[in-house]
Amino acid sequence: MTAPLRQARSVARLAAVQALYQMEAGGSGVEAVVREFHDHRFVGDIDGTPLAAADEAFFDKLARGVVEHQTSVDRAIRARLAANWKLDRIDATARAILRCAVFELTLCPDVPVEVAMDEYIEIAKSFFSGAEPGFINGVLDAVARDARRETRSA
Repeated sequence: MTAPLRQARSVARLAAVQALYQMEAGGSGVEAVVREFHDHRFVGDIDGTPLAAADEAFFDKLARGVVEHQTSVDRAIRARLAANWKLDRIDATARAILRCAVFELTLCPDVPVEVAMDEYIEIAKSFFSGAEPGFINGVLDAVARDARRETRSA
């Protein structure tokens, strides 16, 4: 994969996390948010600096895929939370990161596990400076092991 395509996928991942957060916080549907990102967020610049290009098709796949498969994605996350933790107790941004990452780890076999994990850990670090990136890493590592086990047994 070329460097520009890798960067475009990184931008798409970050945008998908932001879109999921926006859907949850604002109660908007996936199609309205996807349209907003295409119409307003993937174009233009910030103070004269052009925005990095996003892999818009990959963004669409992530945003729509998480929503379409949210039941199975959330089930995979819940399976790796401590017994006394509920998914709705997790910070909304962390929840969006987990959902995007778990969708990729479990339902996008064309994406290498290590790439998806590294990308979402970096996204977590960009939002959080405390224990959250380590927590997210632990959940993702466990979900990735579960997904590999299921793949081997299939």
